[in-house]
Amino acid sequence: MEADYVIVGAGSAGCAMAYRLSEAGRSVIVIEHGGSDAGPFIQMPGALSYPMNMPMYDWGFRSEPEPHLGGRKLATPRGKVIGGSSSINGMVFVRGHARDFEHWAESGAAGWSYADVLPYFRRMETWHGGEPGEFRGTSGPLHVSRGPRTNPLFHAFVEAGRQAGYEVTSDYNGQKQEGFGPMEATIYKGRRWSAANAYLKPALKRPNCTLTRAFARRVVIENGRAIGVEVSRGGAMEVIRARAEVILAASSINSPKILMLSGIGAAGHLAEHGIPVVADRPGVGANLQDHLEIYMQFASRQPITLYKYWNLFGKAWVGAQWLLTGGGIGASNQFESCAFIRSDKGVDYPDVQYHFLPIAVRYDGKAAAEGHGFQAHVGPMRSKSRGAVTLRSADPADAPRIFFNYMSHPDDWAEFRKCVRLTREIFGQDAFAPFVKHEIQPGAGVASDAEIDAFIREHAESAYHPCGTARMGRRDDPMAVVDPECRVIGVEGLRLADSSIFPRITNGNLNAPSIMVGEKASDHILGKGMLSPANSEPWLSPRWAAAQR
Repeated sequence: MEADYVIVGAGSAGCAMAYRLSEAGRSVIVIEHGGSDAGPFIQMPGALSYPMNMPMYDWGFRSEPEPHLGGRKLATPRGKVIGGSSSINGMVFVRGHARDFEHWAESGAAGWSYADVLPYFRRMETWHGGEPGEFRGTSGPLHVSRGPRTNPLFHAFVEAGRQAGYEVTSDYNGQKQEGFGPMEATIYKGRRWSAANAYLKPALKRPNCTLTRAFARRVVIENGRAIGVEVSRGGAMEVIRARAEVILAASSINSPKILMLSGIGAAGHLAEHGIPVVADRPGVGANLQDHLEIYMQFASRQPITLYKYWNLFGKAWVGAQWLLTGGGIGASNQFESCAFIRSDKGVDYPDVQYHFLPIAVRYDGKAAAEGHGFQAHVGPMRSKSRGAVTLRSADPADAPRIFFNYMSHPDDWAEFRKCVRLTREIFGQDAFAPFVKHEIQPGAGVASDAEIDAFIREHAESAYHPCGTARMGRRDDPMAVVDPECRVIGVEGLRLADSSIFPRITNGNLNAPSIMVGEKASDHILGKGMLSPANSEPWLSPRWAAAQR
C-alpha cells in the first residue's frame, strides 16, 4: 500500500487532516487500530459513560501509581475507534482562551497566536448557537450545538454564579470566555458529531482517501527520512509507504510512544531499550499535562434530577426514545451549563472550569448512593505539575508508562482548595435554595486545609485531557519536538499533529483545539498560505488585577 500521505490515527486531528488533504487532491491512507463507531453506545450522546469504559473502544491505559494521590493508578481513556477520543469523550466543545494561544506563540510556536488560530476555529465549525458574528463559523464540517436546558437546575447554576458576583457569558467560545453560561457540544440532530462523522466519513467517499485497520508499530526511516509506517495486521507485518510524508496523529500517549520506537527521543532512554537513535530529542514524552478535577455533589430537595432514569427501566426508556425519535434525554450529553472563573485577583484570565450535571454520578456510571442529586466537576486549568510518557519496553505491543506526577507542585494544592471553597459559595446562593438539601461530597465536615487535601488525594480524577508530550517550539529549542509547521525536528518527511504538540494545556476540554491543530497542520503540509490572521479582540476583565470577580 502506498499514498502521498500516510496518517497514523483516525482521531480528532487525523480525521481533519484526512479530509483537508484529500480535498486538495492528495492521496491519503489513514491507519487506525480500532474499528467501527456504529451503534448506540457511541452515537447516543446520553450514553457517554459507556464507550470510554469499553475495551472495544478504549485503549485501556492507566497511569503509574501517583505518589501525591496516595499511590492510585488513574484511568487514562484514549479512543481506539474511528474518531479516536472524539468518539468516546463527553462531547464538550471548548476552544480554549485567547491567552492560551498567546502563550503558545510566546513559547516558540510562532504563527499559533490567537489571531492565527481563530480563523481555523471558524473554518472547522458550523455553529448552532445564535447569530455567529466575527468569532464563530457557519459552514465547517463540525456541528457545534447547545442543549435545550429544560431542567431548572441548569438555570439555577448560572443564576447562582451571577448572584455570587461573577460574569455571565452568552458564548464562552466567542469573545468572552469568563463567566457562567450555556455549554456547547459536538452534537448534531441528536447524535454525537465526532471527528469521524464530521471529517473522516465524508473524506472516505473520495477515491483518494482510504482507511486501513492495522496496528502501527513504528515509522520506517531511511537516511534520515520517513518513508512509511511498519504495521501489523492479521499476524503479519508490512510497511505502508508514504510518497510525500508520514503524519503521526495517534494521541498524546501513542504518538510519543511511536516516535520512541522509531528511534526519536531521549538517547539515554532509547539506549535502555536497545533502540538505535535516529534523532536525540529529549522532549519526546516529556511535558505531559492534564486537567485534574473533583466532583462536588449535592443532594437535591426535589426529584427533578436524572436519577429518576438511573435504573434498568429508565435507561431502557431513554434508549428507546432516542432510537425511535432521535430526541429526548439521550440526545444530550447533559453538560448544558458551565462556567469559567478566575480563582484570585491578579489572575488575568480564567483558571477554573465548571461542568454542571443534573445528577450525582461518576464518569464510570456509578451514581451517588443518596439518590437525587447534582454535581459540578471543578478543577484548576493550569497545573504546574508535569509528567512523562516513556517506553515500558521495546515491544510495540506493550502499553507505555504514563506518569502524570499529579499534584507535585504546591500551587496545585492551594488552587484546588480555592476550587472547593468557591464552589460551596456558589451552591450557597439563593438560586440554589429550593434545590440544595445538603452537600454529599466532600461533605460539610471537610473544611480545613488538611481535610480538603485528604479528599483531593483520595477522590481527584483525571478530566481525560492529556497533552503536551511532543511540544511545538523553535527548532533550536532542545526540548521542542516539532517546529511551528508540525515537522518533527531531526527527521525529514515526518510530521506530528495532535494534542501532543500543545506547548501548554488549554483552558477547558481538548477536543476543539485538537481538531484545530489538524485543520491548521493541513495547510502547513499542503504548503498553502495560512488563513489571514483575525483582528477580533477577546474580552479580559478590566478588574482582573484588583478583584477575583
